[in-house]
Amino acid sequence: MAGPTIHRFEANGPGGKGLEDWGDIPVASLVSGTPHQNGHSYVNDETLGFKAGVWDCTAMTGKMEPYPCHEFMVVLEGSVTMIEENGRETTVKAGESFILPKGLVCQWKQPGYIRKFYVIWDDPGGAAPKDAKALKVLKPDPKGKLEPAAATAPELLLSGNPVQHSHDWFTDPTGQWSVGVWDSTAYHRKAMPFPRYELMSLLEGAVTITDDKGQVHRFKAGDSFFIEQGAVADFKTDGYVRKFYCIFQPKKAAAKSEAAE
Repeated sequence: MAGPTIHRFEANGPGGKGLEDWGDIPVASLVSGTPHQNGHSYVNDETLGFKAGVWDCTAMTGKMEPYPCHEFMVVLEGSVTMIEENGRETTVKAGESFILPKGLVCQWKQPGYIRKFYVIWDDPGGAAPKDAKALKVLKPDPKGKLEPAAATAPELLLSGNPVQHSHDWFTDPTGQWSVGVWDSTAYHRKAMPFPRYELMSLLEGAVTITDDKGQVHRFKAGDSFFIEQGAVADFKTDGYVRKFYCIFQPKKAAAKSEAAE
């Protein structure tokens, strides 16, 4: 059985072989449209209620109802307008990202075909937000202001100390699932088991990762990739790097985590 690994997210699934037929969206959840969907899950842990992959779908308008999970999405093609219960509308187009918190009352209005990368956590425990009325659609600003991040421990480095910044755009009520933007000057971290599940979508720069099997993974701006918790690999930037991140760190593992990329 294969252990934890690194996935390059591709719009057409692994190796560009195409997506699996996921059937029609149930009529009961729709206002209009006869949407048909396809997808591929790179990661799917039903016990944790966590999955990540690529999905596409034809036009539809869904019902106004509470969103069933926490979800971070990177739109690859098409657009969608999210309408909140208070009438606020947010349109997200190809090349943009957005976050839907679990429990947000909203309507999905998609005028045509759409394709996206996604990271979902349905939080089986159902933790309630501190203020449900404060929930809203979030569009992280890739160029927004960042705050200084905790320094990577020197014993984990094969390079000098980098200067790093980050900003969390959303964290779920339990603190296990978060989305934000992070940047760093050049650095090289030693090979170690990765302490969390993380999708990274590179905005600037390039990254080279070598896993414990000797396979070299290279990613550049515009690429998205996912590292599974426990995957053993190093992490080397070719210079300055900036990324979106979507992190899931189950509580049972959080206490053992190192503050490292």
